[in-house]
Amino acid sequence: MGCKILVAALTLALSTASQAAQIYKWVDAQGVTHFDAQPPAGQQVQQIDVQKPPPPPPPAAKPAVDPDASQKAIDDKVRKQVAAQEAKRKEICETLRNNLAQLQINSRVRLQVGSEVRRMTEEERQQQLTQTQKSLDESCKD
Repeated sequence: MGCKILVAALTLALSTASQAAQIYKWVDAQGVTHFDAQPPAGQQVQQIDVQKPPPPPPPAAKPAVDPDASQKAIDDKVRKQVAAQEAKRKEICETLRNNLAQLQINSRVRLQVGSEVRRMTEEERQQQLTQTQKSLDESCKD
């Protein structure tokens, strides 16, 4: 029984080796690549070993532009814009607070209208106080 198994295994091993025929590769005069079991006469050929698996493909190259880096650049740009807008808003709020303080403290506010300088009436001063306070309430809640 053991001898039969040995003979069967040996037959199987030899049969797969005999089925793997040699393959030849060559390029003809027109530059066309050919593969065949019979080499052509008078041509330089390369033997292809069909028993070896093909080499693994090279690792995929990363894209030239990293999407994370481009997104980071956009995020940084937006952050800078937001910071600039916030700085401008704080500057405007500071000016509004200074104007409000001047209107509250000083009852004799002067206006320059064209080339003429005149004193603001009490009614104009109250309107300006109300308008400045409203602007502060709407824009400067920090």
